[in-house]
Amino acid sequence: MKSVVIFILIGFLAQMIDGSLGMAYGVSCRTFLRTVAGVPSAVASAVIHIAEIPSSFFSGLSHLRIGNVNRDLLVRLMIPGIIGGVLGAWLLVDFGNKLERIIDVYLIIMGVLILQRAIRGEWKRTGIGKFAYPVGFMGGFLDAVGGGGWGPLATSAMIASGEDVKKSIGTVNAAEFLVTIAETTAFVAMMNDLFDYTEMILGLVIGGVIAAPIAARVCSRLPERPLMAAVGILIIGLNIYNLIAWK
Repeated sequence: MKSVVIFILIGFLAQMIDGSLGMAYGVSCRTFLRTVAGVPSAVASAVIHIAEIPSSFFSGLSHLRIGNVNRDLLVRLMIPGIIGGVLGAWLLVDFGNKLERIIDVYLIIMGVLILQRAIRGEWKRTGIGKFAYPVGFMGGFLDAVGGGGWGPLATSAMIASGEDVKKSIGTVNAAEFLVTIAETTAFVAMMNDLFDYTEMILGLVIGGVIAAPIAARVCSRLPERPLMAAVGILIIGLNIYNLIAWK
């Protein structure tokens, strides 16, 4: 029972970050599962995505109801995201992950760019979905192989290209649900030893579902510039930590 409560707390905090800032559910959970519980990379990613199905559903639905979702951008992110996610799951299970450090550096650069634009308070909008297809594909791929990465990559790229901050966060959260379904299906089809992690999955699910509607409200009510600055700082901090902790 004690361990379930711990996993509920982890799921709640991870979803609060993800739902309000558009990123870091998988990164937060994966850090705990890998460093504290010692779960192998492929299993950690599979567990995170199974647990993320209900929380991503409620998060996306909450953003949709509030009006934070751009439906055209949703489709442009979702379809390539599903393709990339399935490919990433297959490569992780069969070959392991070799790309995390490169992506850490890329995301730090993106975080600096976003923070710079938040401080200046002005940025050029480049039109809907200019980079959505490649970003969706790479976001899905990296999310599967790294246990997280859809939010940091997709949200940061959409904001950095000039899309509306709140619409970017809400749309990325909504697209994440179907991308997660595709990734989870691929993991379950290729792995047969996930039943031992039922307690872990249950705790993450409960915490995430509780947090999802709260986080969507937080996102809707925060002013845009501080929200953008928070996104940039979060991206920079998480990925610097990943580089320092890498062995």
